[in-house]
Amino acid sequence: MGPPTLAMDKKSSPQLSPDAFKNYHKSQVETQKLFASVSMGKEKPFDFFRVLVDGVIAGGTAGVVVETSLYPIDTIKTRLQAVRGGGKIVLKGLYNGLAGNLAGVLPASAIFVGVYEPTKQKLLKMFPDNLSAFAHLTAGAIGGAASSLIRVPTEVVKTRMQTGQFASAPDAVRLIVRKEGFRGLYAGYSSFLLRDLPFDAMQFCIYEQIRIGYKLAAKRDLNDAENAVIGAFSGALTGAITTPLDVIKTRLMVQGSANQYKGIVDCVKTIVREEGPPALLKGIGPRVLWIGIGGSIFFGVLERTKLLLAQRRDGKQNPEESFKKD
Repeated sequence: MGPPTLAMDKKSSPQLSPDAFKNYHKSQVETQKLFASVSMGKEKPFDFFRVLVDGVIAGGTAGVVVETSLYPIDTIKTRLQAVRGGGKIVLKGLYNGLAGNLAGVLPASAIFVGVYEPTKQKLLKMFPDNLSAFAHLTAGAIGGAASSLIRVPTEVVKTRMQTGQFASAPDAVRLIVRKEGFRGLYAGYSSFLLRDLPFDAMQFCIYEQIRIGYKLAAKRDLNDAENAVIGAFSGALTGAITTPLDVIKTRLMVQGSANQYKGIVDCVKTIVREEGPPALLKGIGPRVLWIGIGGSIFFGVLERTKLLLAQRRDGKQNPEESFKKD
């Protein structure tokens, strides 16, 4: 039997020696592995519990680090959005409500990433590579919806404290429930979902898609600085786009029992009528700055924590080898 060939035409097709054929086959396999590692990772049985636990730990860690670092900027943004007309912004007590907010941010971030990661991996296995953006969008929205049950009460208490309505988180919770009922803790829930579901879906989709393209172009895994830059860009862009939704959410959450607005549509009409359309972009500067820096820190910490967890679990000493398994 002659040596193997890539035969299309016996007269013109080149013949390959056994060694050459093996090298060609090896290069094809390595190319396939590179693409797989960029889009979905190495093929292996899906471990839902492991992905869930890693996501919970990584998400909780990233959420706490971001919130603690950037809370003053968020406070300034909230006060800019809450003030009506030409009111002055108070710059004292920029950390008001931080402790109570962390009590909600930790489980909310843990739940979000804990739901997002396994959902994303399941969807990526279900859909072809050209629909990976749809998988990321859907997973981000599902993660946001799951965490909203904790994020909304946390956001309500934080927003009320940032605007000086309460002195402590326990007082805020007690008085809100007493005056407005349990529903008061979910004030602006629909506007929160209107803002955060698109925000979560867009931010994570942009982040994941840029990482995929960058890894394909660079043909290597990304380092912490590169993950941080991509996270900053995706956060800043998404933050700017969703600023009007954030203004509406803030107004509905801080109105309390006064019920100045009858709903989302009435809130938009009232703001535009009384303050003009530019009021829907109040706080866009601090918001873009806060979410841009926050995205940098969050995704940088998230990826590093996931790497350390995988490294510890697999007993790897080389971070790059551990990272490639994911």
